[in-house]
Amino acid sequence: MSPAVGAIAKLSFAWPAGYRGAVSLTFDDSRPSQLDHGVPLFDRYGARATFYVVPRAVAQRQADWRRAAQTGHECAGHTISHPCSCNFSFMADQPFALERMTLEKMEAELVDSNAQIEQLVGVKPVSFAYPCGQKFVGRGEQLQSYVPLVARHYLTGRGWRDEYYNAPDRCDLAQLAGVEFDGADFPDLLPQLQEAAQTGNWLIFAGHDIGPEGRRQQTKTATLEAICKYCQDPANGLWLDTVGNIGAYVKKTRGD
Repeated sequence: MSPAVGAIAKLSFAWPAGYRGAVSLTFDDSRPSQLDHGVPLFDRYGARATFYVVPRAVAQRQADWRRAAQTGHECAGHTISHPCSCNFSFMADQPFALERMTLEKMEAELVDSNAQIEQLVGVKPVSFAYPCGQKFVGRGEQLQSYVPLVARHYLTGRGWRDEYYNAPDRCDLAQLAGVEFDGADFPDLLPQLQEAAQTGNWLIFAGHDIGPEGRRQQTKTATLEAICKYCQDPANGLWLDTVGNIGAYVKKTRGD
């Protein structure tokens, strides 16, 4: 069940500067449309987004990604090879399908990805998104969570297609919920934005491509523009910022 207005009790967590809740806009896979359509849109509104990038894709447009990082957008980790379950057809024969991975191999993915991203854009990632939202390696009785590895190497880890907010006073920063907004219109998301402010929670939207159509795995530019405008209005009480910046504030405020 998706979040609905009035479904969550109000928290007492103290957000900065009079904000009552928080919002992050996040995008996976370092797709070209994020640079072509997303970054210019966010820059017009002074908004900053989190991009979970794959080094080989960043290398194809290194100057653009470096410029985005220098202007305050977050380039975050998403592994080297984007390992997902072998149940996906594109992973069926891959040696890095999650069922064939080990914790040692996954840790190497995280460490190598961080080093390459830092070399490419000049900033070491502090945030991570689980590819396909899946958090395990192995199978059956040998299955293991790699959440502890993410907690070791990053400030935050974000999921995918979750249904809820992140309660800043008690959420696990290594398992933040990411709510899909690919294809959504602004009126569909407005109740969640309103509730984030009403309850004091942190809402993390998760998408992929950025463009006007809102087709599969594409967040609509009109929706993003409306979110930026809404969060710019102080009356709405929402802090719009990167996962890294908000996560750092949560960690510091809680005294973790």
